[in-house]
Parts: sequence; structure tokens; C-alpha cells
Amino acid sequence: MTFVTRFAPSPTGHLHLGHAFSALTAFDAAQAAGGRFLLRIEDIDQDRSRPAFEAAILEDLAWLGITWETPVRRQSQHMAEYEGALQSLMERQLIYRCFRTRKEVAEAIASAPHGATDEAFRGEALPPGEEAEKLAAGEAFAWRLSLKKARAALGPAYFALVFEDETGLVRAEPERHGDVVLARKDFCASYHLASVCDDALQGVTHVVRGEDLREAAHLHVLLQRLLNLPQPTYRHHRLILGADGKRLAKRDQAATLKALRESGKTAADVRAMIGLS
Repeated sequence: MTFVTRFAPSPTGHLHLGHAFSALTAFDAAQAAGGRFLLRIEDIDQDRSRPAFEAAILEDLAWLGITWETPVRRQSQHMAEYEGALQSLMERQLIYRCFRTRKEVAEAIASAPHGATDEAFRGEALPPGEEAEKLAAGEAFAWRLSLKKARAALGPAYFALVFEDETGLVRAEPERHGDVVLARKDFCASYHLASVCDDALQGVTHVVRGEDLREAAHLHVLLQRLLNLPQPTYRHHRLILGADGKRLAKRDQAATLKALRESGKTAADVRAMIGLS
């Protein structure tokens, strides 16, 4: 089996040292395995995505010495595929419309006996008549995955969900995420839904990404099983931290690759700065 991995940035700002580490780690892994390296632009959030940032991403990656296959996949060009996946879940009644506001969700979690976190919200569909009234009134809603119905649909297989990462086989625990949002009234797919669809459609065999996304694997393997998608191997790498010990963010302008390049740094300098040979 050919090793296929990807780097999937969002064009909502300039890449920084953390992105460089992730992209180079994935690219080096593909090179070492004699495999393929893909670039995916996750521009599904059209309100924040900017063509200028996408152009900067391509420039930064090329400066680092990274090459990728073309054409580049852009999520904004594949909305129908995400809608198809959502429709599949809808037809099996595995998702429901949730009309609660963020404040109402937080209040429901705070009053729940399990004391879960925000992402572990549990809910259920409204009675048909009440839902129809809210739809007629044009109220906003989110499409949430019903963890209860997903568990019932899979039966014993739910408790056998596992994924492989750098530590070995890990039992998946989708309940950590609860009834996660997969789409909204005016937004056809969340990161979770789009990501698993893209990885399957692009034939990704190894997902190389930061350890801040390790928790997402617990949910992604459930979505892969529900949508009958292949399951990749996961590799979660360390994060690059700023001087304050916190994970770098796009607002950290001093650490952007653009700023480093303009200051005279080379691609080799960047590799040394993030601990890559």
C-alpha cells in the first residue's frame, strides 16, 4: 500500500513555525516512505478565508522546499460531497436539528449530572410540531450527530472502535465529544465531517498532524464507520510553543514564515529552529 499523507491548512492567516513543523514532518514522512504528499486548502469557512492567505501558503511551502501533487483540493469546491455525506446520515436518522444557542448549550451542560465539557453535549430532536414551528420562523440550527443513535446503529461494533496512532492501538471513545455539530443551517459541513470525507476521497493512508488534534481521532473513526469510509493511521506530533510556553497561533506575527523569510532566515534555519535535521 502506498503511503499517502497531507497537509491541510486554512487560508485565514499566515503560516507560522508550528505549521512549518507539521508540513515538514508530513512531507519528510512521505519522502522516507517513497509515498505521496498532498496539499489541501481547508477554505470551507468562506467568511474568514482569503485568496491572499492561500497564495502566501503556497509561497511559504515552496520556500521550505516542499512539493505537492496537483491539483490542490479546495474544500469550497466540494460542498456537494459533504452535503451527500450529511444526507446519508440524515436518511438513517443519525443526526438531528438542534436549535439551542451556545448559551443554552452551556447551561444544559452545566446542569447535566455527568459534568461533561462543552463538546460533550447530549441532546435530542424536538417533537415534529415544535421543530416545524422553529423552521417556519427561520430560526438558526445546527445538525448534531446523535451519539445515542450512532451507538445503537453500530451495536457491539461501537465498543470495538479503535484507531492506530504512534502509541499503538487505541480504543476510540466518541462519547468524549458528545453530540458534536456536523453542519449548520447555512454551513454544510464542520471541520470533522469535511476532514474525514476529504481524507477518504483523497486516499490518505496516514494523517500526520499536531497532538492538539489527537482528541479528534476518537470522533473521526466513528464518522468513518458510519459513512463506510476507510480508516487511516494517525500520527500526532509535538507542538511548537512560543516563548510563553503556549501553542503558536496565527496572531503570533513574529513567528510567521513570511516574517522570518523577510528577516533573512533560510529554510534550513527554520528546520533548525523547530528541531528538524
